[in-house]
Amino acid sequence: MQILVVSRIILTTIMYHFIPLSVKVMECSQIVWLLYVFYALIFINFQVYGMLMARSTYEGMAMSNTDKRPFVLTRAGFIGSQRYAATWTGDNLSNWEHMHMSLPMVLQLGLSGQPLSGPDIGGFAGNATPKLFGRWMGVGALFPFSRGHSETGSIDHEPWSFGEECEEVCRLALLRRYRLLPHIYTLFYLSHKKGAPVAAPLFFADSQDPELRKIETSFLLGPLLICASTSPEKGAHECAHKLPKGVWSRFDFGDSHPDLPVMYLQGGAILPVGLPIKHVGEASLEDDLSLIVSLDENGKAEGVLFEDAGDGYGFTQENYLLTYYVAQVHSSVVSVKVLKTEGSWNRPKRNLNISILLGGGAMISSHGVDGEELHITMPSGSEVSNLVATSELELKKRLEMISPIPDIDEPSGQEGAELSKIPIDLKSGDWLLKVVPWIGGRIISMTHLPTDSQWLHSRIEINGYEEYSGTEYRSAGCTEEYKVVRRYLEHSGEEESISLEGDIGGGLVLQRHISILKDNPKIVQINSSIQARNVGAGSGGFSRLVCLRVHPTFTLLHPTEVVVAFTAINGSKQECSPESGEVTLEGDLRPNGEWMLVDKCAGVSLVNTFDPSQVSKCLVHWGTGDLNMELWSEERPVSKDTPLTICHQYELRQTC
Repeated sequence: MQILVVSRIILTTIMYHFIPLSVKVMECSQIVWLLYVFYALIFINFQVYGMLMARSTYEGMAMSNTDKRPFVLTRAGFIGSQRYAATWTGDNLSNWEHMHMSLPMVLQLGLSGQPLSGPDIGGFAGNATPKLFGRWMGVGALFPFSRGHSETGSIDHEPWSFGEECEEVCRLALLRRYRLLPHIYTLFYLSHKKGAPVAAPLFFADSQDPELRKIETSFLLGPLLICASTSPEKGAHECAHKLPKGVWSRFDFGDSHPDLPVMYLQGGAILPVGLPIKHVGEASLEDDLSLIVSLDENGKAEGVLFEDAGDGYGFTQENYLLTYYVAQVHSSVVSVKVLKTEGSWNRPKRNLNISILLGGGAMISSHGVDGEELHITMPSGSEVSNLVATSELELKKRLEMISPIPDIDEPSGQEGAELSKIPIDLKSGDWLLKVVPWIGGRIISMTHLPTDSQWLHSRIEINGYEEYSGTEYRSAGCTEEYKVVRRYLEHSGEEESISLEGDIGGGLVLQRHISILKDNPKIVQINSSIQARNVGAGSGGFSRLVCLRVHPTFTLLHPTEVVVAFTAINGSKQECSPESGEVTLEGDLRPNGEWMLVDKCAGVSLVNTFDPSQVSKCLVHWGTGDLNMELWSEERPVSKDTPLTICHQYELRQTC
């Protein structure tokens, strides 16, 4: 961000000092265009650093062990990063919106050239619920890159931490992934050779259907269609599935569940699957191989399977086996055989299981030896109808008998039990605040009583009004348990207030005093400071580098009708709109002690006043329906005599 601000300053300086007034309009526009090309190159170089960091890591690992393929994971990168690293989608939140977002993010990364990507399953920041975690694992286990990850301070995000129902769903989801690994590994080989995405959007199956481009809850793994649900109210089996044209046969591994995605196989495809192993170390090339066959309208199907050592670079010397399978109906008999092979490997001696999909989840099966031609007699039309009806009835009974994951708001487990605590209310004058000392001492609700408007966007465990002790997002201070040091009630003759204190490590505490002023009940006052209590010997009495970062998340009642307005220290009038994205204000560009969130539609402004001498930087970040207006202190060590402090106020005013 500093690079971007500096580049804007450079552009402005050049434009106003080096372009003569006599330059024609056309010539001036060309110069401006060239300057913005220069600015774009600065931005590109800023992003390329992430790719080069991944590249240097990859090359260093490759040099240290020439027999192993490096695995590097990054979220910073640029075009070409897929040559060196997998990508995860960044620090997400444990909520249904971010679960939904993870699907199009993976698909768009695939379209951008990164085939190996996935989110933090269950959400990184905050606490997942059992249903959210299980549903996310159900679809996340089928992403190209699949892993769970969460921040320090959240509840346990392991499958067994959310109860038996969630654990069972996660077990089924992971077994699905392991059974599909032969197919997924083949897709990565094809991506390596041809550049195709591993997970593709639905319109890849029918580019002429514009409706498929609107679907964000389904995706393709080659010919395998995954239909998920990101709604807490409905499972995938309860949703209507928009399918591309052609034959699409529903199937499962006898594992259908209300909280798992529904799978379809495209007509004309053969899907290779393996055994339900617990880890890849259990697998062997001699294990039984299964082929799931979905015939097209012409009674044909084809598929491919890539096999190699699973590591190393022998595949570059043709030390692999690439098998093309075909199936075709001849007089009610389906023949399945190997059409051709590539690579120098001999075929392993193994059993081959063939399952032909009939529709409605029904299938017929046969067994043989891999490499030999197999013949399966198809049932008659009436027999197929009976098999389909029986399969659909069994699926219905199975889904009715299975216990879905409980739909509860609070996470289960010992740590999650803290959410049953009752927030502390501060109510006086124009305001009603709700404070949760046990998770970051955050304010989770800020209601303006005269207008009955809620100004904070929050859950108990994340967002709302929170404070950090460093420049990093969600650094120490936002999840720790705070002690209530003092509590004053309005009826006791004092102002309505509460004082909190949280241990942020290294002998430091973060203190916060929240009050509704007695002499002006229209104002919420917050005084915060980072103080040194017990800094270790040998430090000279000074702590680590810290920064008091005030991070409120405001909800936007009218997202398209709001701006952040202020007068800068240099006297200029400034406005930041949602189109501005993230804006950092430093030096004379900082607000001169006051800035406001203006809702033009409602005719009100939430005004935040502060002491500019305590604030070295302000940051505006527009989200989807929310906004951060951050105050940052300087970054420095603190001692007992030199704390970091920010005192500021909030007030709702009518806009003229």
